[in-house]
Amino acid sequence: MPRLVVNQWLASLRRIFWLVALVWIVQVVNSAYGMTFNGLGIYPRDWQGLSGIFIWPLLHANLVHLLMNTVPLLILGFFVALRGTQAFIKATLLIMIVGGFGVWVFGRPAYHIGASGLVFGYLGFLLAVGIYERRLGSLLVGAMMMFYYGGMIFGVLPQNGFVSWEGHLFGLLAGVLAARLLARPERSQRK
Repeated sequence: MPRLVVNQWLASLRRIFWLVALVWIVQVVNSAYGMTFNGLGIYPRDWQGLSGIFIWPLLHANLVHLLMNTVPLLILGFFVALRGTQAFIKATLLIMIVGGFGVWVFGRPAYHIGASGLVFGYLGFLLAVGIYERRLGSLLVGAMMMFYYGGMIFGVLPQNGFVSWEGHLFGLLAGVLAARLLARPERSQRK
């Protein structure tokens, strides 16, 4: 494998590992304080709950919740991180803020927390960016993500009162928006 590709993959791994490490550190601190930080999540249509938009993916109800989000966050986040540091940061912030705002406006009255909104956002990004860019590599990554994670799409439907399907839905939609805004179309299609 060429050195450039290896370096790009290692850089992408570092980017997503830093994010996942941050999520785990927040969980350890939150656990030490009796999970009281979860009250800082998004609480829809409450002005104090609006600030949760900036931290909702970092908070988790318990260790099982965090473990369920860690692997897809690593895998999907890695493929988003392959697009470079700026694209990774922009996509992550867009998903957090736009998706979080959607939850704040339309969500049911409950605290919405967890990285699954970001996971669904990364999935939406990876599925949509191939369509917007019309590049073979982006389309192949999107197809691979659809094959492995396509079943997650049903997570946007109301199922369990403890699962923020709103976070999943608005995360996914925010990921599609991020793909639209950050896509790099082929040069021959640019005007």
